[in-house]
Amino acid sequence: MTPNTSAPGPGRRSFLASTAVATVAVAGGMPLLAACGGSDGGKKEGTTSGKDAKKILPTFVAQNVVTPDIASKNGSSLGFTSKLVTADLKTSVSGKLGKGSTIKIMSPFWGSPPKGDNPYYKAMNEKIGANVVWQNQDGNTYDEKLGAVLASSDMPDVVVIPGWNMGGKIPSAIISKMADLGPYLSGDKVKDYPNLAAVPTDAWQRSIFGGKLRGLPMPSSYVANIVPYYRKDIFDEKGYELPTSAAEFLALAKEITSAKAKVWACDDMKWTAFNSFGVLSGSEKPLGWNLVDGKLVYRVETDEYLEALEWTRKLYSAGVVHPDAKAQNQGDSSLRFTAGEVLIYNNDISHWWAKTTEQAAQNKKFRIDGMDIFGHDGGDPTLWAVAPAGIFAFVNKKASKAVIQDVLAAANVTAAPYGTEEYMLTNYGVEGTHYTIKDGTPTKNDKGNLEVLNAFVMLASPASTIAHPDLPDIAKAQVEWQQRMGAFTKKSPFYGLQIIEPARYTNLSNDFEQLEDDIVRGRKKISDMQQAVSDWKSQGGDKLRDWYGKLLDDSGSAQG
Repeated sequence: MTPNTSAPGPGRRSFLASTAVATVAVAGGMPLLAACGGSDGGKKEGTTSGKDAKKILPTFVAQNVVTPDIASKNGSSLGFTSKLVTADLKTSVSGKLGKGSTIKIMSPFWGSPPKGDNPYYKAMNEKIGANVVWQNQDGNTYDEKLGAVLASSDMPDVVVIPGWNMGGKIPSAIISKMADLGPYLSGDKVKDYPNLAAVPTDAWQRSIFGGKLRGLPMPSSYVANIVPYYRKDIFDEKGYELPTSAAEFLALAKEITSAKAKVWACDDMKWTAFNSFGVLSGSEKPLGWNLVDGKLVYRVETDEYLEALEWTRKLYSAGVVHPDAKAQNQGDSSLRFTAGEVLIYNNDISHWWAKTTEQAAQNKKFRIDGMDIFGHDGGDPTLWAVAPAGIFAFVNKKASKAVIQDVLAAANVTAAPYGTEEYMLTNYGVEGTHYTIKDGTPTKNDKGNLEVLNAFVMLASPASTIAHPDLPDIAKAQVEWQQRMGAFTKKSPFYGLQIIEPARYTNLSNDFEQLEDDIVRGRKKISDMQQAVSDWKSQGGDKLRDWYGKLLDDSGSAQG
């Protein structure tokens, strides 16, 4: 279940949202763990990096309780492909770290929240040693509630905030209202919480707001999460060859498409085009900047951006894109894919497992696979890293020391790695009550599907992990795809930094995505984008460039 499921093609926000929900609320109970102010803490804009960040960041201590079947490589997730055996689960948290505080947590929730006294919540609280009380809010309208709660004097002890909800005044509210966790986690202090110490440093870097470590992160792979999927069963049957260039893709698309037979080659492929042509990341504004010959350039100013739009427009004009994608807001692209109306579509990496399990009973022949992203000219692609964390939990600065320590005790449990008792409890609940294990595959029952979702996994998570005991081949394929694509992935200057732009530039780039969609569908021209970029520069883009330039001079990159 994901927000924006009716969207015909993925947008920036829906990609972020689908990733999060795939992480915490995959139907059937098989989770896939796959977004700042000045260094003096007083500024409401800017970032913190370099030496200032090193004083703040927790010491990284690798977790050696469990060894993954597939190690992280080139920024990939960890991969687990072995069967799960209860007797083999490790213990990563000995005893209770919590001291009995009551902790109220507000978090987005997709679906119907369970009753607060359910067996899952009770078991987690018993393990943590604290009384966590969830104030779940509808994830689809979370931003409407968030602003009011952050502005109130009656804010809960912990507030979970996804990156896509951090617009407007939210970052400033985080800086002014949320606790500094540095005194508990910076440097070697984090060793009191071994599972948090194993959270990758890049994810902690993203958790610095206003010069202080304020967030508990949900780490993610920095490799682009948008996969060009294809119907492997039909490709194999028809003998179609995978394309290795933009020209080959268009030729194949023309071969596949038969409007008379109600089969089109693809759905909207704009996001794959951006990757294929090496366009800077559009997942968040700071990642859209790159240093070229000593000058900062924004993604919409590049030739690659215009070339990607022009190629996507060619797909539409050639008639190889499903007409519902051209119309927009007409159904779900993944349903067109599973129905065989399109043979190629792009979406979040979580769809690999989700569509396989969804179709297992409906279509025994169905096979989904992911194409490697090709360079548009047939060479290697140039890909750009996305954020290494996108959801954060923040502690109210009014919380007592005891409450903060119990929050960290809870986070130390929820950040336990795959293959541990704590991970199984956090993600599956109580064996026998919420799930059973048969042939090494844990399966949630109705109670598990009702109670064990969307809650404790939002507090803090281990390093990005992919594990599907029911479909280990899918987990292997996902991780290996990330590893191959990671080999071509570069980090732009502001990668991994939590940056707050000046408020006057907040809406400067808002209209580009709609214009992109209009251009590829033939409703607008490339020249309209060139004019929009010119307007952007004169209306503040050039001044924003200067601001980022000074930021880079003063703070350096996250790697500095």
